[in-house]
Amino acid sequence: MKESKERTEGFGEDISSEKTIEEQGRDQTGQKQIRVRIDERNLQTSYVSGFRPTMTTEEVIMDFGLNLIRPTGNKDNPAELVFQANHRLIMSYFSAKRLAMVLGQIVRQYEQQFGEIELNAAKRRAGRQA
Repeated sequence: MKESKERTEGFGEDISSEKTIEEQGRDQTGQKQIRVRIDERNLQTSYVSGFRPTMTTEEVIMDFGLNLIRPTGNKDNPAELVFQANHRLIMSYFSAKRLAMVLGQIVRQYEQQFGEIELNAAKRRAGRQA
């Protein structure tokens, strides 16, 4: 597998998407050790089955929620998919890139352990019937 690396402007150092959060913190702050404290007192948990990304020149906006199938009562179109947006996150492009890198690492680790994730639902159903 090809390892993705990039150079940060002005710093001349490689940042690999395979680095741990601690290594990334050291690279970005120049400190040998960085302490991260997590306050989970206000943490809320939600299930998300869909998202809607939008962007501005300054920020990435992500709406998260549920994909719901609702019957329409119309015989030509018996059902419709409704995206019920419940949460909106707004982040800088720097945070969005870090999030994308971490999500990529998590998915790669999962697929290495359990196999490729098939995004096409029709192919997943066909694979079960075989």
